[in-house]
Amino acid sequence: MPTVLNVFGYRFFFYSNDHDPPHIHVEKGNATAKFLLRPIELVKSKGFGAKDLKEIRKFIELYQLTLERSWNEYFDNK
Repeated sequence: MPTVLNVFGYRFFFYSNDHDPPHIHVEKGNATAKFLLRPIELVKSKGFGAKDLKEIRKFIELYQLTLERSWNEYFDNK
């Protein structure tokens, strides 16, 4: 599970066996979510409230290029 980013207690990561389209998993405590990277879209969430999901979306917008680059570098080398 490569971790791409840790910010304000949120861990942004992907699974080594993940598949297209590019997306990111997020966890904090027992809460989890999955977002597509382009367009940024919530796929599923368990345990996060609306405020958390809004904050996560802002972080994805802020770090979108880094997240996409990490995805591409990891999966292009597999």
